[in-house]
Amino acid sequence: MWELTSQKYGANALGIQRVLGLKSYTTAWAWLHKLRHAMVRPGRDRLQGCIEVDESYVGGEETGVRGRQTIKKAIVAIAVELKEDDGIGRIRLRYVPDIGAKSLQSFVTDVVEHGSIVRTDGLQSYAALESLKFKHMVTKIASSHDPAHVQMPSVHRVASLLKRWVLGTFQGSVSKEHLPYYLDEFAFRFNRRKSKARGMLFYRLIEQSVLVGHTSTRQLYKRTGRGGQQSSDGGK
Repeated sequence: MWELTSQKYGANALGIQRVLGLKSYTTAWAWLHKLRHAMVRPGRDRLQGCIEVDESYVGGEETGVRGRQTIKKAIVAIAVELKEDDGIGRIRLRYVPDIGAKSLQSFVTDVVEHGSIVRTDGLQSYAALESLKFKHMVTKIASSHDPAHVQMPSVHRVASLLKRWVLGTFQGSVSKEHLPYYLDEFAFRFNRRKSKARGMLFYRLIEQSVLVGHTSTRQLYKRTGRGGQQSSDGGK
């Protein structure tokens, strides 16, 4: 736990295997994923206030695709809580199978408190948010002279940091099947980015580890089949 939380950008299985002298890579991989699973606090709170929501794509470069199309990349729904001083509060992430209304509306409903203001682009999949007890604010990106990262800066900043973290810590080698675990870790770290002591992350991980039930290595693989249903909030 200390090796994982004490490093600013986290640790990968090869590093843990080497530092702890483990003979099996699978053991290091399983330990890390079990800890990432524990980073999501049971009974987590929903985001409140004004929330930016958008999707991003994680993976290597693709050719022959346009706009929101993707062949190999993983789609990640991102919700960012906005502060009154234009700062960023908590975040929620989810690996979704597509950008259809069912996937994206389910994500918003699960991670955002009813009555909150939800800012999205003009994607039709978000059109019914008003009827789902949210105050829906639409930003028409296509008709604006400003690019998307200017219109909705917070969610695009989080997406950029996520991609940089995946590339730097894991050399971009994260499969769709296991992506939910890495989203858990990124959100856990991001939601505690203002902690003055690295030991606080260590303490919180210990605290949350005793709140979640035992997860076997076989269950780790089973969980990956829930890609469209797995939400990550980093336990805060």
